[in-house]
Amino acid sequence: MATTDTRKSAVDNPPAPALSDPAPLGLAGFAATTLVLSFVNAKFVDAGVVAAVLPLALFYGGLGQLLAGMLEYRRGNTFGTTAFSTYGAFWLAFTFYNWFFAKDAGTHLNTATGMFLLMFAIVTAYLSIAAMRVSGAVLLVFVLLTLTYLLLAIGALANSDLIGRIGGYVGILTAIAAFYASAATVINATWKRTVLPVYPL
Repeated sequence: MATTDTRKSAVDNPPAPALSDPAPLGLAGFAATTLVLSFVNAKFVDAGVVAAVLPLALFYGGLGQLLAGMLEYRRGNTFGTTAFSTYGAFWLAFTFYNWFFAKDAGTHLNTATGMFLLMFAIVTAYLSIAAMRVSGAVLLVFVLLTLTYLLLAIGALANSDLIGRIGGYVGILTAIAAFYASAATVINATWKRTVLPVYPL
């Protein structure tokens, strides 16, 4: 009788299917867009390349990360939901800001851009505290990203090309760290063993 009840229970309440980890998608979308924009900020490529950054920001950095954030919500991951949704929204906002609003800022463009970036520096700073419980790889991404936002914000507010370029350099390091965290997560999951360490904390 007990066996019959157990089988009936298994049929009525099948185990939930395993959910794949959306973090590699979110990290890759973030890293790709950040890398290209940081090359512009660091003056390694012409500012006109921003025209290529915006579609990338709209779809891969923006929609891709929003999708990753919603999938993290499904998994019950508060940190992943907040982080990926925040940066997905950042890239969407950045795209629309450049397409529709930056030209209307006039002489206040640097101040507007600086305040825009500063808000995300604040959010990233407290997400860095939460990242201390995730992994060393993810923590490095958030610490570098906080510095990137802060340097770019200060550079814009102070109208300092040098500080903005330094922010671009740090942004490149941020993108490399995010690419590593993405690669490590997807490769380790696929190989079902640690190929690239993420340094759990």
